[in-house]
Amino acid sequence: MKRVRITEGMVGLVFRNGNYERSLTSGVYWFWKGERIELYKMSRQFCPAAELNILKKDKNLMDMLSIVEVSDDQICLRYEEGIFREVLTPGRYFFWKGMAEYSFVLCDLNKIELTEAVSLNVLRKPEVLKYVRVFQVESYEKGLLYVDGKFVRELERGTHHFWVNAISVIVQKVDLRQQRMEISGQEILTKDKAALRVNLEVLYRVKDITRALVDNRDFEKQLYVVMQLAVREFIGAFTLDELLENKDSMNDAVLKASANKTQNLGVEVVECGIKDIILPGEIKEIMNQVLVAQKQAQANVIMRREETASTRSLLNTAKLMEDNPVLLTLKEMEHVEKIAEKINNITLSGGGQIVSQLREIFT
Repeated sequence: MKRVRITEGMVGLVFRNGNYERSLTSGVYWFWKGERIELYKMSRQFCPAAELNILKKDKNLMDMLSIVEVSDDQICLRYEEGIFREVLTPGRYFFWKGMAEYSFVLCDLNKIELTEAVSLNVLRKPEVLKYVRVFQVESYEKGLLYVDGKFVRELERGTHHFWVNAISVIVQKVDLRQQRMEISGQEILTKDKAALRVNLEVLYRVKDITRALVDNRDFEKQLYVVMQLAVREFIGAFTLDELLENKDSMNDAVLKASANKTQNLGVEVVECGIKDIILPGEIKEIMNQVLVAQKQAQANVIMRREETASTRSLLNTAKLMEDNPVLLTLKEMEHVEKIAEKINNITLSGGGQIVSQLREIFT
C-alpha cells in the first residue's frame, strides 16, 4: 500500500488501472497497488487529463467546480475577487469553488451594441480591446451609425463601443462648429449685360446631421451651388449702376433666397457677404473717367461759388467806401502800408505836403 497526504487547497483524482474512480479532498489516504492519484491545486484552473463525460458522473467533483461554457460566437470575461483576470475564448473551462470568488461575464459577439456590464477600464485592456470597435465623437461633433450600410441612429459626443464581428459598422462624423466657404471668381452678367466677377464668403453650420449626410449627398457641394445661384439671381435683376447702389442689400437678399434650400440640406447659413466685385478693364477705365469728370465738375462748382462770394464781398466794400470817405482813406493807407513794406528807400523832392506826394506816388 502507498500512503498519500492531500493538503488544504488540493484535490486528488483517483484512478485504478487507468479508470477514474473518485475525487478526494484534504486528508491522509492509503492506496492499493494499481491505484494512482493526480493532485490539482484549487487556486488554479482545473484542466483534467480524463474524459470530461466520465468526470461528470462524479457528483462530488462537479459540486466543487464552476463550469463555464463559451460558444463560438461568445467570449467570457473572468473576474477573480472582483478584479479582471482574462478573456476566455470559445471552449469549456473549470474553476474550483471555495478558494477564490470567481465571476464571469458572457459577451455575445453576434450583437452590435455592447450591452454587457463591462467597465471602460476593462474595455481598454489590450486582451479585451481586440474584440471591441471604438469610435470617438468629439464635443464639437455628431455621428451617424451605419450597420451593414443601413442608417441606425445618431451618436452624441463621447466614446462608443461595439463588438467586433462579421457585421459592417461605420460611424460618419460631422463638425457642428461654424465653418467658412469661399465662392470665388463667379462670372455673372448684370441686367444691362455687363460682365462682373464676384467673390462671396459664406459662414454656415450643420444643424440637422441626418438631413446633411443621409438625405443628401455631398451637402457642401450642394450648398456651394445654392449660394452661387442665389447670387446670380440677385445680380441678374439689376443693371450695373443699380447693383453698385444696392450692393449693401445683397447679403440679406441672398440669405432670404437660399433659406429654404439650405434648410433642406440640414445647414444654417449664418452670414454671407461680398468680398469683391471685379469689373472688366474697359468698364473700370470708363468708370474712372466718369469719376474724374464728376470730381472736376464738383471742383468747378466750388471755384465759381467762391468767386461769386468774393465778388459780392468786393461790391459790398465798394458801396461802403462810396458812402464813407474816411473809410476809403483808411483803405488807401492800408494798401500803402502793404506796398511800403516792399520798398527800401523813398526820395521826395519839391514842395507840397508829404502825404499828398506819397499819395500821388502810390496812386
